Amino acid sequence: MQGQGLCLRVATLLTGLLECLGFAGVLFGWASLVYVFKTEHYFDELCEPDAGATGNFTVQPDCKAQDERFSLIFTLGSFMNNFMTFPAGYIFDRFKTTVARLIAIFLYTSATLTIAFISADSAFLLFLAMPMLTVGGILFLITNLQVGNLFGKHRSTIITLYNGAFDSSSAVFLIIKLLYEQGISLKASFIFLSVFSAWHVGRTFLLMPRGHIPYPVPSNYSYGLCSGNDAREEEKKTAESEKLELQSKESLPAKEATPCLPSAVSAYTNAFAITQFFGVLCAPWNGLLMDRLKQKYQKEAKSTGSSAMTVALRSAVPSLALTSLLCLGFALCASVPILPLQYVTFILQVISRSFLYGGNAAFLTLAFPAEHFGKLFGLVMALSAIVSLLQFPIFTFIKGPLQNDPLYVNVMLVLATVLTFVHPFMVYWECRRERKSPVTA
Repeated sequence: MQGQGLCLRVATLLTGLLECLGFAGVLFGWASLVYVFKTEHYFDELCEPDAGATGNFTVQPDCKAQDERFSLIFTLGSFMNNFMTFPAGYIFDRFKTTVARLIAIFLYTSATLTIAFISADSAFLLFLAMPMLTVGGILFLITNLQVGNLFGKHRSTIITLYNGAFDSSSAVFLIIKLLYEQGISLKASFIFLSVFSAWHVGRTFLLMPRGHIPYPVPSNYSYGLCSGNDAREEEKKTAESEKLELQSKESLPAKEATPCLPSAVSAYTNAFAITQFFGVLCAPWNGLLMDRLKQKYQKEAKSTGSSAMTVALRSAVPSLALTSLLCLGFALCASVPILPLQYVTFILQVISRSFLYGGNAAFLTLAFPAEHFGKLFGLVMALSAIVSLLQFPIFTFIKGPLQNDPLYVNVMLVLATVLTFVHPFMVYWECRRERKSPVTA
């Protein structure tokens, strides 16, 4: 990896990072965008005068139905983000990089143009635009995660870095909110995002492979600017190296946001959105931990006779346990009704989410054959999407029967988080069993 080849790979890495940071996971800055939509009077017709208001006092209208409408849009978007990862992964596995990216560009550009040109009268089109935006974004992420294959022993670190960039891209909607408060219209901001489709197209043909980036990367591997017009040659090289992929494993991404309060919560909205940006700084630590442990255990395996699979899985155990611990801390802090404590909740949410999605992708590449990664990652995200559908009925349940008291819901979420410690324990137990009888295993 020298000269022009090194420059090309570094350019691919950095532009992919910018792509994930600026476009892939913007949905999860939804709280900031809701603030703008409310100012623009989207779904204002759902607000009703407070039935308890008496006299000449000026009171805020009851906008519970409006909040539920925005929550439903976010639920649909986040569901599509996870559920459509499975078909998106299949498209990537079956039709390769160029086709998957062109589909992503079409969906993303259509979504940003739709949001740019709708108004309060046509706000229902958000139900179409947000799912298209999220599916386009997840395709950007999936096609970029393979870039980690270009950098050998730093593969897990780069994969988790990209997942962190995916998380941090939620700050884009915060920037749009801040620009809106300075007089830049919502239309102008989303037209600006649409113009970037030209950059996505250019990157697709100049800095990305037509097929898949193999792992390990052959010494004569070329792509993008260096590959010329001989697509068959690249496919031949990829096919030859895919046999070696079965011997290694590591890669991918997803999220939540809090609804905007009907009061002056701009400061907390900004704080929440700003913390999302730092996901790109948190995520690589998980991958770095796994890479370092894997190198350490590989040295030990030479004397113990442990298999490569056992070494890989053993390196994932501390990451899985730490992820569960961070998620538990987040769930506990979110359950405590002390407003200033929520700054800590925001921080834990960013860190735990970065570890969760990046670690999930890396674990799948360690534990299963690489040629099935797209489908397996998509299946996991599809299952999480089904679970995410519960957030809207839970939101409605809290607003209604529980009368805005989420105590019982929070207790159940904490208990569910505690159950996740079963996973690292099972992986550890399996690795220990294999080390005791390496010959049999």
